[in-house]
Amino acid sequence: MSDTASLLQASLQPASRKQAEQQLNQLTTQQGFLPHLLRLILDNAQERAVRLAGGIYLKNIAKLRWEEDVSPLPEQDKTTLRSQLVPAMIALSDPADKSIRAQIAESVALIAELDFPVKWGDLIDQLVMSLSPTEYNVNIGVLETAHSIFRHWRSQVRSDELYTEINLVLSRFMTPFLGLFRQSANLLFSSPVPAGLDVVAQAQILLAEIFYDLTCQDLPPAIEDSHDEFFAPSTGWFQRFLTWDPSQLRKDPDEPTPSLPARLKTVIFEIIELYIKLYPDQLAKSPAIENFVQSVWHLVGSNKLPNVSDDNLVSQSLRFISTAIRSGYYKTLFSSRDVVDSLIQGVVVPNVGLRDHEMEQFEDDPLEFIRLDLALPSGSGSAGSAEVSTRRQAAADVLQALVGSGYRTEATEIVGAWINTGLAEYNANPAENWKAKDSAVYLLAAIATEASTTQHGVTSINAQVDVVKFFSEHVFQDLQATQGSVHPILQVDAIRFLLTFRNQLTKEQLLAVLPLLIKHLNSENYVAYTYAAITIDRILFIKKGAQLLFSQADVHDFAADLLSAVLTKIEGAGTPEKVAENDHLMKCAMRVIVTARQTLTPVYQQVLQRLVNILGIISKNPSNPNFDQYIFESISALMRFVVHGTPSTLPTFEQALFGAFTFILQQDIDQYIPYVFQILAQMLTFHTTGVPSEYRSLLPFLLTPACWQQKGSIPGLVKLLKAFLARDTAELINTGRIETVLAIIQQRLIPSKINDVWGFELLHGVVQSVPPAHLKQYLRPLIMTLLTRMQTSKTDKYVYHFTHFILFTMAIDVNGLGPDVISTVEDIQPQLWSQILTGFVIPQVPKMPHKDRKVAAVGLTRMITENSFMLSGPASQSWPAAFASLVKLFNEPQYLKGTTSGDDTSTGLTAIDYEEETAGYQAAYSRLAASETALVDPVAYVKDPREFLGSALGKVDKAMLGNLLGRCNQGVVGPFLQGLVAEGYLAI
Repeated sequence: MSDTASLLQASLQPASRKQAEQQLNQLTTQQGFLPHLLRLILDNAQERAVRLAGGIYLKNIAKLRWEEDVSPLPEQDKTTLRSQLVPAMIALSDPADKSIRAQIAESVALIAELDFPVKWGDLIDQLVMSLSPTEYNVNIGVLETAHSIFRHWRSQVRSDELYTEINLVLSRFMTPFLGLFRQSANLLFSSPVPAGLDVVAQAQILLAEIFYDLTCQDLPPAIEDSHDEFFAPSTGWFQRFLTWDPSQLRKDPDEPTPSLPARLKTVIFEIIELYIKLYPDQLAKSPAIENFVQSVWHLVGSNKLPNVSDDNLVSQSLRFISTAIRSGYYKTLFSSRDVVDSLIQGVVVPNVGLRDHEMEQFEDDPLEFIRLDLALPSGSGSAGSAEVSTRRQAAADVLQALVGSGYRTEATEIVGAWINTGLAEYNANPAENWKAKDSAVYLLAAIATEASTTQHGVTSINAQVDVVKFFSEHVFQDLQATQGSVHPILQVDAIRFLLTFRNQLTKEQLLAVLPLLIKHLNSENYVAYTYAAITIDRILFIKKGAQLLFSQADVHDFAADLLSAVLTKIEGAGTPEKVAENDHLMKCAMRVIVTARQTLTPVYQQVLQRLVNILGIISKNPSNPNFDQYIFESISALMRFVVHGTPSTLPTFEQALFGAFTFILQQDIDQYIPYVFQILAQMLTFHTTGVPSEYRSLLPFLLTPACWQQKGSIPGLVKLLKAFLARDTAELINTGRIETVLAIIQQRLIPSKINDVWGFELLHGVVQSVPPAHLKQYLRPLIMTLLTRMQTSKTDKYVYHFTHFILFTMAIDVNGLGPDVISTVEDIQPQLWSQILTGFVIPQVPKMPHKDRKVAAVGLTRMITENSFMLSGPASQSWPAAFASLVKLFNEPQYLKGTTSGDDTSTGLTAIDYEEETAGYQAAYSRLAASETALVDPVAYVKDPREFLGSALGKVDKAMLGNLLGRCNQGVVGPFLQGLVAEGYLAI
């Protein structure tokens, strides 16, 4: 472990990163490594970069490996670390150590999420004991840690477990918290100004954040009893802080980061917004909201806070106004037309116009401009967008709140006048007054929108606004204008208008404007061509019901040219980082491929080669997970449709991709390897007979332990091995590789709570493909592995998959398998099968997902009719319960029709949408939707499960069956049996 520091240093260098990370990975499970790593992080003699790298590595261990069950961390190390992390936070109280402390705070939060309170019962006591009446740098560290633990409550669903945790925290933390809040607030308002004012202010911000944390689920009695202390008009802490603005903490107007007072006020408005949503009755005890609304007016009315540093404060204060309007509790505040007029004139309109820094961003940082511009207002149904919404969006949200809360006519008329004024200004001097039109278009979009989502655009519009008319009279001209004839922002406005209101246009209207969008793909302006790509993607993704609106016939004439234009933009970016930065372009390319399907067959070779070339460029430095997902999805979709229509094209895909994939595997580009395995499986699946030698040569590598260490690779590897099992069983048996596959299942997959599902998935492939005569020698140790895991670390998910596997094995049409698996269980221990049946299988059957019910019904049928242990042995005691569970499945016969999905060309494709996902390289598994194959019914030999059961019961010895049925609960099975008798299957 003495070389840990040098390994961390090496991990910062691209050339040595991979090897250093592998060595650190090996050290991590050694006894004593975690405390050693923490000591190194705290060692001031080490380079700061090494200490920070150590902090990040510790955080990643906490995030990814804390509960690893295949190569677990030593429990003694975990116990030691839990006792040392809070003292480490205190040791890092120096402001110079802020970035390192942040990593430790996050580590505490991640571990606490898993271990608190059960394994870390003294965590809150450690934090409370560390608070200081005088050392505010120490307090900041403690409060950061506390907030990092408590903030997770904000997004959690109410549960007994959560409330137990919160109540434990309240019992130990509330009193010191309130004491410190009062002490800090009094210090900030004291005169003369205390020394270290900025440090106390930082602590006060954290105290306000924790106030939100502590009240986000329910109102603690101590805070409820102190309500006036915080909320009372003029005397409450929150009201006083909204007017608190000490000159010592003011910033330069050009400074982009918010001042400490602005940050504190922002959190206070978040708290008030939370109270409006959760505790309106508390607020009704005094005219608190009226005073806070006045505070907003004094703070931000008539553009009093124009600086970039105040953006968050202005946006949050406007969101507070929107929430107050929507709540319906304060109608008297907003009911008069004069109030609505002054609100729109003083608060909304000043915040809708583009500002200088946004125009600079448009030119200098276009991707950030797009990211902010696309964020939805918080009131329109996009969770979590509050953190990124701009002033414009927050102002638009106020308008939408007015429209949706009974003030539609007033708001529409008042905003309509502003829109007309802006358009008149523009028409008087288009070159100079383009900003006026920009604001007018934005206001129109805002007042017209009643509901919207990121994925679908506007879903409900204000009936008093004619969106299509406005588009044709004022927006369409900018959409079709030649580049340079109007300001580029107006052209972007026109494209964004289409994006926003795409659901309000007919299919014919959309097809008419698509050529104009394609023209904008060739624009020199980064934002314009990116918005064109985004809009094309979203238009092609429009659904009517479950079906996509646009088919390959709709895009047949222009798909190839459109795709070429998008790829040209991507290729022209230059460096790997620049090529990969604009995932909107790659997503558009993917969407065109998915929509065009076989239309691209004439040009598929050129498209494939261009995609492979782009992949080769970005492989040199993977930097954007979204771009990666879309390019592999594009390759997979192109192959799926072209090979499906023209099977002879498969060798061309293999020839083009094997070289690129070999490079990725040889260079161990771990971000791409999960995709490679999925596409290799997809290609191999296209081979209906035999396996080419190129695939066979991969097998030794695929079966090495190192290959299975990256969690994200496992689903693709399982898919690939299942393809080998289905097509090359004899070769796997002859080379002894079946044993290796089973070893992977038993040693790597089944013991893992994360990967056990993939172990069962691979087991399905084994029992379907390996002849029972060869499989029999492995079945006993395999079942013992499954039962050992059941005994040592059972989970609900595991019980389900275990039960499904047992029933799957009995159900599939493999001669020599079926219910004979029961005898293998009985060989392990007499009457063990009865315990499994009554303890796991029978209770689990009613909980089976709909997709698995046919397999369950067929498996149970064969189990109770074909196996002597069940019919006459000790296990026959469980026969009535097993039959009753089977009968209950037939109460919902619609779910017993099998799982085959008929149209292989559409499987998974409507799922290809990642707009609302937060993709990242830490994701456990990046699934390629385009590589999904149609579901195959594993018991397709059974057409009608009811007929199958009736026929099977008819073959059982009548006396034996009569005895078994006589022991059944007739109230449950009687009506079903009568039906079988009426249908001629039984004579009882």
